[in-house]
Amino acid sequence: MKFKTIEWKGDRVRILDQRRLPQEVRYLDCRDASSVAQAIRTMAVRGAPAIGVAAAMGIALAAKRIRSNQAKMFRKNLKRVCDEMSRTRPTAVNLFWAVNRMKEILNLVHADGAEKTRHHLIEEALRIYEEDVEINRKIGENGKKLIHSGDGILTHCNAGALATSGYGTALGVIYAARDQGKKFQVFVDETRPMLQGCRLTAWELVQEKIPATLITDNMAGVLMRKGLVNLVVVGADRIARNGDTANKIGTYGLAVLSKFHDIPFYVAAPTSTLDLSLVSGEEIPIEERNIAEVTHFCGYPIAPKGVKAFNPAFDVTPHSLINGIITEKGIIRKPFERGLKRIMTNSKSPPHPSLSPRGRG
Repeated sequence: MKFKTIEWKGDRVRILDQRRLPQEVRYLDCRDASSVAQAIRTMAVRGAPAIGVAAAMGIALAAKRIRSNQAKMFRKNLKRVCDEMSRTRPTAVNLFWAVNRMKEILNLVHADGAEKTRHHLIEEALRIYEEDVEINRKIGENGKKLIHSGDGILTHCNAGALATSGYGTALGVIYAARDQGKKFQVFVDETRPMLQGCRLTAWELVQEKIPATLITDNMAGVLMRKGLVNLVVVGADRIARNGDTANKIGTYGLAVLSKFHDIPFYVAAPTSTLDLSLVSGEEIPIEERNIAEVTHFCGYPIAPKGVKAFNPAFDVTPHSLINGIITEKGIIRKPFERGLKRIMTNSKSPPHPSLSPRGRG
């Protein structure tokens, strides 16, 4: 990748401000946790994996800035920061997964004193970042076999390097197929109302010199009817136990169209996006954003004053419309509940050696 979505700079977290793309490449230097939380809330950084990484780095930054070395006060202040991060966006489960990992570190080592705890929290945030890059590459490797030379691939929103620490999930599958030498065409949904496909995915693909055609969201059915789409690959923000998947608004409609036209529909996501505590997608909390995102464009009104608007950021695609879920552990197929439980059981990580009794001295 020719850009970095998020970086740890020691005294700050540097975030590529995605609100300004594609017109301008500008970075935010967040010097405290509240600035990181604000970047998440305002979608300067977005995409479930990237949100999780940003939250972890924001907590690590707070740990560095807390002056008190008294363990109880240090822990209390940092838990307040964790709560602030958890309130930024409700749907992306990677956010809560990352915050919980940081909380676990805090609970394990806080008794050793603030200085050691700071070190371990920073170490954990960087580990989450590095793991995400590696996981994305594995997702790409597992999914590339679904793409054949000559295919037309449709994707929705942005599930690329901009949505992760690097490489991407749905776009990671596309990048891996490209690296294998396959030639294909990518169709990019604009993704109203925030235009993540138009502004971000199209920008990424241009950077990577992958042939891409931008379409409005209501053109997908025509492309499918003409036989131009052979595969649909999207990302995810939360996946329930039965395989129901929350992703950017408009994904459900694409899945219905894909089913009607007999086109394979795949979700690409890391196992950190799985939420097996939820029986089905009916239990996934759906974020509703400011209606001005619908009624205005770049700050200018495009709808009559006083009209009502509906602006859910995500929808839920039922598992019956999904052919498979591409994870770093392989492609999971129906019945999803059995397969998802199996990979989660097999992916339990042992405690980090530096946090074992011997490692902590």
